[in-house]
Amino acid sequence: MQLTTDEFRQLGYRAVDMATSYLEDLPVKPVFQRMQEVERQALTGMAFPRSGIAAADLLSFVSEHVLSHPMGNGHPRFFGWVNSPPSGIAVVMEILAAAMNPSCAGGDHSAIYLEHCVIGWLMDLLGFPREGSYGLLVSGASMASLTALAAARHRRFREEGIDVRREGVAARRLRLYASTQTHACMQKATEILGLGSDSIRWIEVDENYRIQIERLSTAIEEDSAQGLLPFCVIGNAGTVSTGAVDPLEGLAAVVRRFGLWFHVDGAYGAIGKLDENAAPLFRGLESADSIALDPHKWLSVPVECGCVLVRDGQLLRDAFSLVPPYLRNEPGKGIGNLPWFSEYGFQQTRGFRALKLWATLAHAGRDGLASQIARHNALARYLEARVEALPDLELCSKGKLSIVCFRCRPAAIASDERALDALNKQVMERMQSDGVAFLTNAVLHDRFVLRACILHYGTTERDIDIMLDAVRRVALEIA
Repeated sequence: MQLTTDEFRQLGYRAVDMATSYLEDLPVKPVFQRMQEVERQALTGMAFPRSGIAAADLLSFVSEHVLSHPMGNGHPRFFGWVNSPPSGIAVVMEILAAAMNPSCAGGDHSAIYLEHCVIGWLMDLLGFPREGSYGLLVSGASMASLTALAAARHRRFREEGIDVRREGVAARRLRLYASTQTHACMQKATEILGLGSDSIRWIEVDENYRIQIERLSTAIEEDSAQGLLPFCVIGNAGTVSTGAVDPLEGLAAVVRRFGLWFHVDGAYGAIGKLDENAAPLFRGLESADSIALDPHKWLSVPVECGCVLVRDGQLLRDAFSLVPPYLRNEPGKGIGNLPWFSEYGFQQTRGFRALKLWATLAHAGRDGLASQIARHNALARYLEARVEALPDLELCSKGKLSIVCFRCRPAAIASDERALDALNKQVMERMQSDGVAFLTNAVLHDRFVLRACILHYGTTERDIDIMLDAVRRVALEIA
């Protein structure tokens, strides 16, 4: 099973050639192609071999059956969900991280210090304070938010004199506040934490899909009067439906007034702060008690790579550590040197995510990241302008980030909302199958709309034009 040095080198060269050809050929291939059932069976129906398969044959199998059917997010006309192409330098770093294969629970080795480095860089990019705070890399924003809300829950129960880690959550009922545009991972987190989905009070949004501050304040006052325990407010720094950024400064003021925890879901959009035209939207982000963000989204770090930042690092440690305070590692003492990451989150064995993140950030530099994000936002504004100029299309959201929602609205059925929903759903399905460009959808004000998220470093105005031409053609064919 162990490869010789020569075998490893030859296979590595071949794998790099395969990856290079794959990335090089993507733009001239269909964005996405559905697999035939026989192709699916070739993967799901494989028998576990009794004798090992030669390494060279494994690469051949991958070339024929795996690389030939990608998700599509490496293509410049993939506008679905919030899935980016991989940073080239990060792809190279993945093999080196795998070669080292450290456990990043903690210890005195290079992977640990590199993670501390990139956490600090992310804090600086977002204007988040370093002093006393803590951060760690996780699988994604869902785990980041779960981690942050666990800390928020810990603090609120501690304020009530309750040891939630020992007694559980049955003693009192907490209340969390989030807009109706908040990602579903927040509901999952409350359920996992034992708070129940009924602990969330959903706050209506305004015409720009941002949380309404007045309704939030009223809700907190009402719940407090009824004996509930408000403990956390969620702010969105770029929703996944429209890219809306909640009024973070206003939310920070409400949180301070009521003494609550302020968590910001910046999974997709927080890094949009680097675009100077969008930066004013993010005032108040620096006031957050915790932030969840996903470098594997807009920064193009290969998945998985999420991050949680928490202002009170000691509180985060108290919420997760099983090590008594008198036994905990401190800087400069013992073999661990720095406190272990595993004391600040749920995961014990942790992969070397920091290398690909460090390489992506360092290779682009702050200016390079800002330029790329600003270009994506500019392309989104170009798409909006094109949609508004075409009589058979309707713009359904207007934002500052790289998500645009629109729909086909031919004159013949312009007043029939059910027919418009059905038409746009069929357009999306045809677009996904045809492979010219890939769109997904959002539901806004109970309307089915098309949604384009621009994240690819290779996307151009020409790609936008090709996508719109295809949308209008497909809509005409269906109608």
